[in-house]
Amino acid sequence: MKKKIFFLLFTAIPLICLSCENKKEKIKDTKSTKPIYSYEKKLKSKIAEIRSFLGKSSKYNSDVALFLDMKIESGRNRFFIYDLKHDKLLDKGLVGHGSGSETGIPGELKFSNIKNSNCSSLGKYAIGGSYVGTFGKAYKLYGLDKTNSNAFDRNIVLHKYSEIPFDEQPYPICNSLGCPMVNEKFFGVLEKLIDNSKKKIILVMYY
Repeated sequence: MKKKIFFLLFTAIPLICLSCENKKEKIKDTKSTKPIYSYEKKLKSKIAEIRSFLGKSSKYNSDVALFLDMKIESGRNRFFIYDLKHDKLLDKGLVGHGSGSETGIPGELKFSNIKNSNCSSLGKYAIGGSYVGTFGKAYKLYGLDKTNSNAFDRNIVLHKYSEIPFDEQPYPICNSLGCPMVNEKFFGVLEKLIDNSKKKIILVMYY
């Protein structure tokens, strides 16, 4: 009887160890193949694209541009003010996206150019004149790509909202109806920049 128990233990232990090793190996493989998102690398790429775009037109401000990386979760700074002339980041802040862009899957968003979709739209925008609306002073946005060509007709504007926090959060912030919506204090920074610019500033939203 003792010999039988010893035999079973002797044969079972290697199988258990093998099973654990296989699980470890699978976990290891999963981690090694999962791509790590680098917002710095993506931002650098978008800066190069905008520089190329601005080099072909003299009607836009070529010294500064605004970049919104929607791949970054909304509780983290993903609105970047970039000095193209001196090649440096000037400031960054939080920005809300459209409620229609929610997919129900954490970290995944969808985008649309369709009216009443309440979605954010990817692409380049020219920041137009200001007006006073529901949220106070806001700036009209003109879509320059096929993906955001209906922005003006959809009333997609750059505006502030009191419920958007200034500091980064460990949870998602509130959504808009498709507009890039920022904190009141951060809006003040943008306001000075936009109002003092003789040419329209480009804002680009990407994912």
